[in-house]
Formats: sequence, structure tokens, C-alpha cells
Amino acid sequence: MRGGPGQLLAGRYRLTDRPEPLRARAVDEQNGESVLLRGLELPALLTAGQGLDDPLPAQADRLVRRVAAAGAAAPTWHPRLLRGVGAFAEGELLWTVEERPAGCSLAELLAAGPVPPYRAAELAADLAGALRALHGAGLAHGNVTAESVLVCEDGAAMLGGLLSGVAEEALAEDLGGPGGRRRYDVRATLVGPVAERWPLDGGPAGDCWALGALLQRMVTGRSPFPEGGVPELVTAVRDGRREPSVVCGPLAPLAERLLQPDPSLRPSAEDVRRELAALLAGAPEPVDEERAAREAVAREVALKPAAPLVPQRPRRRPARAAGTERTADDRARPPRIPPALLGPLLVGGVFVLLALALAAVVLFAG
Repeated sequence: MRGGPGQLLAGRYRLTDRPEPLRARAVDEQNGESVLLRGLELPALLTAGQGLDDPLPAQADRLVRRVAAAGAAAPTWHPRLLRGVGAFAEGELLWTVEERPAGCSLAELLAAGPVPPYRAAELAADLAGALRALHGAGLAHGNVTAESVLVCEDGAAMLGGLLSGVAEEALAEDLGGPGGRRRYDVRATLVGPVAERWPLDGGPAGDCWALGALLQRMVTGRSPFPEGGVPELVTAVRDGRREPSVVCGPLAPLAERLLQPDPSLRPSAEDVRRELAALLAGAPEPVDEERAAREAVAREVALKPAAPLVPQRPRRRPARAAGTERTADDRARPPRIPPALLGPLLVGGVFVLLALALAAVVLFAG
């Protein structure tokens, strides 16, 4: 995508930064909300003949309306669901529009490394709640991936990507038919080798399977299935060839059940949410690393003996006779004269001696 900050799309969305090829942040000038635009390349047959004043070809218009209808049907009340605003086609791209609060994607977070199991449980519990709301409305998500999850500044996870997932599935069906090899090839091109996008079944059960794969990815930093290419990935999913869920620690039993090939053996989104809530209720208190470091330093300082900054030479004491003990007088003996008083005392002593000498001379002379 060409353009940059300030460019207006669809007469409504003003770009706020330099866009990536198929991704851009913008402000909705109708209401001032921050939004995320995701682009999907449309084949020439869908956009042929489209000029500045020409209406969209019927097939592209139908695709836009289908995506917009999915966004309108999704529940907007759930606090862990990102609201899909709509879709539009411009040039050779279909854009989906989604609200975008401050935060970063889970994919960006995982780029720095895996997250601890109990933190992964917190994020997964938020996502399970969002899926429960969707499934309760009779909808499936189909795009539960690290790219579709927003980790907000307060640490909560929000599930987005609904409209972009619907757009990809709709385009794969329009170009490849309802099933068969051609649809598989088109979908492989659109989706790529992302494990969460290739469950053996769709619907709510497929979403829960994808949540299991994402849960293991969060804890380990990698997919439980090989992602060298779509054929290798799909074969591994079909054969159940994956990394054992034991690597997930306390989340291993849940991840194992979510990744069951038989959908009837998988927990529902509500089951997942309840199980994670119980796990988190018994989780150990998080360690405040900064406070622990301060306490360690304090303990180390407290254990160090007090010592002068400048070492002092040991003072010689008069030797006591062998076998004698310290007397009370020894213990009560005052300290020696401080060095600061030696000068005045010495001068005073000299004057006393001179006075005595003068008195002696006068006595003998008299």
C-alpha cells in the first residue's frame, strides 16, 4: 500500500502512521476513534473496470456486504471482543475496519519470548470469554491467532480479527468453490502455514482447538505443529503429530483436551473459561522482582559488620601477669588522652617547670 500519514481512505479513515503493506492505523473522522485497517488483495476479476466514479463490481460488492454483515451480527457488549466497524473496497484491496485501543498484538509480545504459564492462563481466560459470547450468538470466529489478539495496556486480552477472517474465507470460497483442491490452494495462499487456522473442523469446536494451539504457543513460544509449509502442517494436524502438551506445565491437561482430534472430547469455551478461573484462583502470588532485590540488598547490608572507613592500628596494652584476670579497675579504666589535648597539656607542663626553676633560683640567691 502506498501513502502515509494524512491519507484519507473511503472518505472517512485518516491514516495516522506509515502503513505496512496490508495493515494501517487510522482515525475514524466520523467519531474520532482509533481503528486498525487490514487489507486483502482482490483478484483483477473482482475489480476490473472500476474507475474513480464506477460502482464496485457485483462480486466485490457482495464480498464487502458479507463481511459487514458478520460484523453487525457479532455481539458488541462483551469487553473482550474488539468491535468490527465494517469493510470497504478501494483499488485492488478489500479493507476491514476494527476498533483499536492502545496496546500491542500478542504476536508482537511473543516476539520477545514466551510468557509464563499463569500469565498465559490470564490471556487465554479473556479469549475464552470472548469466544463464549460469539458462540452464544451463533457465530464462530475462525481466526483465533496471535495476530488477532490485542494485549491492552492494562494487561487484558481482546479478541479481534473476526472481519478479516470472514473476508479470507469468503474470498477462498468465491474463487475456489465451496470445497475441493482449488479452494484449498486459494485458502493456503491467503492464510499461510499458521497452525491455528487449520483445525480439522470448523465452528465453535474449531475455535476451541485453535485456542489450545495458541495456548501452547504462548507458553512455549512456538507452534505445537510444524509450520514449514501448508502441506506439512495440514498432514501433521491430520495425523496428530505435534509436540506433547506436557511442555505447558500447569496448563498441560487443558491444552491436551483442547487439541483432541475428536471435537466431542474438547471442552467448550465456557468450560475453558471456568477451568482457567479455577487455576488462577489457586495460583501462587506473583514475585515482585524489584522488591525481592531490594530486600536482598538490605539483608546483605545488615549482615555486614560495622567497620571504620580507615583501618586503625591495634593499640598495645600493658601485659598482665600470666594467670591474672581483668579487674574492675581495668574494665573501668578511662580511655587515653585524646590527641587533640596533648598540645595544650604539653605547653602547660613547660610553664610549670619554668616557674619551679625560677623559684629555686630566687631561693638559693636569697
